[in-house]
Parts: sequence; structure tokens; C-alpha cells
Amino acid sequence: MLNPISAVMLGIILTSGAASAANAEANARAGAKSYRACAACHSLEPGVHLTGPSLADRWGKKAGTLEDFPRYSKALMEAGLVWDENTLDAWLAHPERLVPGNYMVFRGIADDKARGDLIAFLKEAMAAGGAKSVVDKRLLDKETVQGQRPEPLGDVASEQHVTAIRHCRGTYFVKTADGKERPYWEMNVRLKTDTAATGPKPGRPVIVGAGMMGDRVSIVFADPAEIGAMTKRAC
Repeated sequence: MLNPISAVMLGIILTSGAASAANAEANARAGAKSYRACAACHSLEPGVHLTGPSLADRWGKKAGTLEDFPRYSKALMEAGLVWDENTLDAWLAHPERLVPGNYMVFRGIADDKARGDLIAFLKEAMAAGGAKSVVDKRLLDKETVQGQRPEPLGDVASEQHVTAIRHCRGTYFVKTADGKERPYWEMNVRLKTDTAATGPKPGRPVIVGAGMMGDRVSIVFADPAEIGAMTKRAC
């Protein structure tokens, strides 16, 4: 049997532990709101790389070492950082100061609490199985966990399926499978590739609207070689 003093001490320890866990949960929930801005460039799903690499299972791992992500800066790959509370705190405060010459376009988070809340969230989200965990705890929805990954372009309507492109006097004339040809100023046309599973089928490029006024478009190809092969000079 515990004596009265021991019983009191045990109560304090248990209460303190519960409060600490509650605080960690609250911090992670607040940090999840801040993380939504990160979803523009990162996914929490394994192997899903956007502008930046997937953050899945990166907690406690060395920075710049994902073999299937080729866009790391040399500076980050040579920095020798391991992602934990301390390195993330310095990184999120001022990436350029921590690793001069890195490619992350991010001004940093000056507010200590906001930064700490985000790190509390990332500690869970970047752990093994983190994507499922943050969804199960309703910290984030599935769409935000995936990040702003491109919409699948494998099957599209005829008005999006590009069948021919000709260039004449500063204008791209884009013909689609519905039989229509539309002119676009060359400075308003972006020729892109999506070689991932989300991209268009080989030989079937897709036109996607990119402007509020409908005057800007992206034409997405399955392979870089298709761009030159399909684009003809003809007036």
C-alpha cells in the first residue's frame, strides 16, 4: 500500500503526464493548420514528390537523401542534417541561414510558438505511418495529406485532348479532338510534361486552362520528345 505522500506524488506524476500529452495534442492540432501552407509543395504520402520531396517517414532521417527525388540542392545534400526538433526549429526559422544556397523558397516562421506548433505536428506527420495517423486523428483531411498533386490527365473530354499544334506569328493554334482550333498568344501558353502516373497517355497531350479570363493555357505532354514532334510552324 502507498503511504499518503507517495499517493500524492503518484497523482501529480500521472496528472502531469496527462497534461503534457494534452498539450502535445493541442500543439499538433494548431500546427496542422499552419502545415496547410506546406501542402502546396509537399505531400505526406510515400513516393509522392511535388515541388519539394515527400515528407513521409523523414523524421529522424538525414536530409537530402531520398533516391527518387533528384531536385535537392547540393548544399542540403552536403549539410549532414538529421530532421528532428532542433534542426527543424532552425530550418523553419530561417532556411537560408541554416543551409546557405538551399532551394527552398521560404522566408521562415519568426513566431516561436507557431514554429513549435508546426514542429509538434511534423513530429507525428513525418513519422512512419504519419499520413494515416494525422487523418485518423482528424488533424488533416486526405486531400491536404496528399498535397497539391496534379489532377489525373489520362482520360479527358474531347475538348481537352490535343491533336495538333501549329505556331504562326506569335500565336499557337491548338486543335483538339472535338474538331475545334483555338488561337493563344505564345506568351500565354505553357508547354509542360507530366511523366508520372497522373500524366496524359503517350501521344495524347492535354490542354488545361490556366487563366481567369480563359486566355492562358498549359499543354501537358507525356514525354518531352512529344513537344517538338507535335509542334509545327505553319501559317
